[in-house]
Amino acid sequence: MITVISLGGSIIAPAAIDIDFLKNFSALVDLLLTEDIDRKFIFVVGGGGTARDYQRAFFSVAGTGGQNTAENADWIGIMATRLNAQLIKAILCRYCPHDIVIDPTQADIFTGRVLVAAGWKPGFSSDNDAVILAERFNAKTVINLSNIPQVMTSDPKKNPDAKPLDKISWKDFRAMVGDTWTPGKNVPFDPIASKRADESGIKVICAAGKDLQNFAKIIRGEPFLGTIIDQYI
Repeated sequence: MITVISLGGSIIAPAAIDIDFLKNFSALVDLLLTEDIDRKFIFVVGGGGTARDYQRAFFSVAGTGGQNTAENADWIGIMATRLNAQLIKAILCRYCPHDIVIDPTQADIFTGRVLVAAGWKPGFSSDNDAVILAERFNAKTVINLSNIPQVMTSDPKKNPDAKPLDKISWKDFRAMVGDTWTPGKNVPFDPIASKRADESGIKVICAAGKDLQNFAKIIRGEPFLGTIIDQYI
């Protein structure tokens, strides 16, 4: 069974690289793969603080209104995802014989137990890559691990009455996040990826990436804290 996980870069490197998290993450992957010999993981890694730092530097120098600004910012973010992904692949190299996937539409070989993917091209986030890989390897669920434990009814920074959601339909979720993607956009799941997941019948589970015990519960099919986004809710 293949499970696709969109691993937010903010979990790996919110500011500096979180070495303690990586040690615990590696140990948990060992445990989960040992307890089920048929289990496989695809980790699609985001850019996190590294991407935002470099994009911020770019905008500070070049401004936000120049030619190809969005494309350049996207490429900077993509390179950050590839750096983070290379770190995850190196840590899990005993399970991951393949190079990092940088074009999810061409991924068709998965002989190890872990496959690691990174950013593809401007206009597409790592969330979108995760959905494409789920389609290619017939996975019906994408687990989105980020720095938020659940999707909220609205932005809690703007609305103190915002409430967490245990589940939400794709229709309602897409109404919340819109239909456009911009580099560095901070939403629970990328709007373009959301549209694709909705159309493909893929369920997304959003949960806190730092809570590895909760992640293990999701993998094992136990009760967990998070938000399920699906067509049939």
